[in-house]
Amino acid sequence: MAGSTKANKSGAGENGSGHRRLVIVESPAKARKIASYLGRNFVVESSKGHIRDLPRKAAEIPAKYKGEPWANLAVDIEHGFEPVYIVTPDKKSTVTELKEKLKDVDELYLATDGDREGEAIAWHLLETLKPKVPVRRMVFHEITEPAILAAAANPRDLDTDLVEAYETRRILDRLYGYEVSPVLWKKVMPKLSAGRVQSVATRIVVQRERERMRFVTASYWDIGAQLDAGADADPRQFAARMVQVDGVRLATGRDFGADGKLKGSGDVRVLTETEARALAGGLANATLKVTSVEEKPYTRRPYAPFMTSTLQQEASRKLRFSADRTMSTAQRLYENGYITYMRTDSTTLSESAVAAARAQATQLYGAQYVSDKPRQYTRKVKNAQEAHEAIRPAGEVFRTPGEVANELAADEFRLYELIWQRTIASQMNDARGTTMSVRIAGTSTTGEVCTFAASGRTITFAGFLKAYVESIDSEAGGEADDAERRLPQLVKDQAVTAVELTADGHTTSPPPRYTDASLIKTMEELGIGRPSTYATIIKTIQDRGYVWKRGSALIPSWVAFAVIGLLEQHFERLVDYDFTAAMEDELERIAAGDQQRTNWLNGFYFGGDIGPDGSVGRGGGLKKLIDASVEGIDPRQINSIPMFTDDNGHTVVVRVGRFGPYLEREVDGESQRANLPEGMPPDELTPEVAEKLFATPIEGRTLGTDPVTGHEIVAKDGRFGPYVTEILPEPAAAANGKKATAPKPRTGSLFKAMSLDTVTLEDALKLLSLPRIVGKDPESGAEITAQNGRYGPYLKKGTDSRSLATEDQLFTVTLDEALKIYSEPKKRGRQSAASAPPLKEMGNDPVSGKPMVVKDGRFGPYVTDGEYNASLRKSDSVEELTDERAAELLAEKRAKGPAPKRTTTRKPAAEKKPAAEKKTATKATAAKKPAAKKAPAKTKG
Repeated sequence: MAGSTKANKSGAGENGSGHRRLVIVESPAKARKIASYLGRNFVVESSKGHIRDLPRKAAEIPAKYKGEPWANLAVDIEHGFEPVYIVTPDKKSTVTELKEKLKDVDELYLATDGDREGEAIAWHLLETLKPKVPVRRMVFHEITEPAILAAAANPRDLDTDLVEAYETRRILDRLYGYEVSPVLWKKVMPKLSAGRVQSVATRIVVQRERERMRFVTASYWDIGAQLDAGADADPRQFAARMVQVDGVRLATGRDFGADGKLKGSGDVRVLTETEARALAGGLANATLKVTSVEEKPYTRRPYAPFMTSTLQQEASRKLRFSADRTMSTAQRLYENGYITYMRTDSTTLSESAVAAARAQATQLYGAQYVSDKPRQYTRKVKNAQEAHEAIRPAGEVFRTPGEVANELAADEFRLYELIWQRTIASQMNDARGTTMSVRIAGTSTTGEVCTFAASGRTITFAGFLKAYVESIDSEAGGEADDAERRLPQLVKDQAVTAVELTADGHTTSPPPRYTDASLIKTMEELGIGRPSTYATIIKTIQDRGYVWKRGSALIPSWVAFAVIGLLEQHFERLVDYDFTAAMEDELERIAAGDQQRTNWLNGFYFGGDIGPDGSVGRGGGLKKLIDASVEGIDPRQINSIPMFTDDNGHTVVVRVGRFGPYLEREVDGESQRANLPEGMPPDELTPEVAEKLFATPIEGRTLGTDPVTGHEIVAKDGRFGPYVTEILPEPAAAANGKKATAPKPRTGSLFKAMSLDTVTLEDALKLLSLPRIVGKDPESGAEITAQNGRYGPYLKKGTDSRSLATEDQLFTVTLDEALKIYSEPKKRGRQSAASAPPLKEMGNDPVSGKPMVVKDGRFGPYVTDGEYNASLRKSDSVEELTDERAAELLAEKRAKGPAPKRTTTRKPAAEKKPAAEKKTATKATAAKKPAAKKAPAKTKG
């Protein structure tokens, strides 16, 4: 079924008995919840997302369009940029079921989400189902009984402006992706993709890595002091730091540029280690006095309720959730009636929500903590979608986290609690306190006047901080709003004593890598994309292999460097931040009805007077831009990323090859190459690292000669890790003059305890001796061998293989031990790994509360809490895996749910004749409705 749920609540929401309505929503979970609120004359069905889209493959393009020059785009660029839609193959049965349901009802309610995408789904349903009954649009922003009954009682018409806005973006993204991506296939490597927003997001991450690679560290010194204000002071001791010497300010990190040099020409002194230690010694017995005390009131206003982007940022900082994990969790909370709609750019609360928040804050914290007047937050972000309400707990009376704890899974509870806290805090009073800045001076024995500074903050009234404190970005640093630093009450000319003086050295740090939170913030500030799509964008650039994660940091791949380099050099407008943001503004004008869609698309694609000066349209259009540039792109140059010059003046470059990136330099007219380790961030490739890699070139490190065969034995670093092999002589030419087929050399992967630097000839010969014959099974006569495979050491007897516990057993296991292993029941999958000691022990999983460990499984290392197993990603290493990353992998696995269990009854069920006939009939029905050109688009309502 298409997700059918028949409402059984007697009489609710009905307008006369016998008048039946079909309500269609996007998801089965949403259908079940809504059905529980509607009357028996409502049938609630699920479309399970989009049912119609542009064809993704050539085979899906309807036959009548295949001869058209624009068929690969599935957009008729010759006639008003009309898209060609098809019912996606996996939704044909859903469409058939929905059409059957329509035959038994008197009215159709399209109850998809109220944003652009939801409106588009509703329109596609209308165009595909072609209902003969009245059609109304049912919209709500929370799934509670009052909201659903109100929406059913007050339906509206389809919003064609929203449909137009969504459709324009879909067509634009298709033109961009299908015109630019083939350039990447030809010039970089196959299967790459470009996207209007994803390419710009990738460029932001690449730019940050470039900044880190260019960064030059600077060092500077100062003096930290622990001072004593006397026995009557509270607190008696406090910390201070030297900021001036003889009236000249000491340099701090912010005074240095990315080149490691001082910025500007200001009067600032860089203290050296020698000077700092001398001053610390000279101040040991000096008299220190307070020279100034400045006290100011401190006020901090509450944070606005969450919208999509701020929820993603805060969940990333506070809960360590990825943006995708946040949105999937929020989706479940929304569909099950716990929060309002989670894709919104508004921070506004309804009157009933404000009243609910104020009432709950008063009840929990007292009237003194609630603001005198209701607070409203009207901040709107650039390129915002249509405004809904802020993300908040659903209903007119909020349920506390304690009231829903037993109903929610761990991720859902943590996110609900975050949303609840933020909403309640938004209606509370300001936090108040005082800040104090103190200057203290003394003269060293060498005559320098040294000034120390100390600052403090005391919160006298917590206000909203009682309910909620926003987290700070760990990468960027900062101080939490509730942090206090108490200083004693000091007065001018008061004497203080130095208890301890320490010369401290500091170094500047490169700009931090982007995290989900900081990338979302940057994209929002630049006006790139829409907040509701940020999670999808970040997931896409990871899925495409352009970006990978180490912990929470986003790191670009070398392929991303090549792709962005190509786009910057030849299609700069397409990845320019300002032009991309301006394009969003133009799309908003189309949505508002101020710009005609067809004219704008025509100008963008073929060229015209659209957009600001220098835009794609004014530059001749996308088509001309691609056609004029593609032949002039040199693949070798694009896939060569200059890094630095070595000590001998040789330029070291990273080459992006079809089998992975590698290092190259030219020495004495000959190319020298070395493999790049998988998982090495670009900014960690230093000249020192490069020399080490070149020391083990692609040709391998010679270990010696095999005394038996006389062949040279070398150690190499390959795509799948380090290994040893033999160099075979060139085969003699065959009698017919053709080159004879060369035999395959023996190879053997290095054990985990071995490295390319230390592996010896003796080690290599042992590895090359594998597989080793252990003996013969006395019962069957079958030969038993010990072998080292991709997933670890194992025994093999015919087609029956058994894992060995350690690699050393490959050389030590005896026939008796092997026979004993074969006499035991075979352990499959991760059962065999379960008995082996873990590769790494970690902390407790925040969801299950159970300890996490990393184990070595058949398909590589994985993390488990005993309930769920999650494989480590390509970019994860056992050594560097953090508790946060392990918990994130388990949470992603948990969100997907358990894998479907195989049962012996499934195969016979699939072979039943009636079922097969029904499926064929469904296909035939769907095939009669190819996605025609959208002629009726002007009458979408």
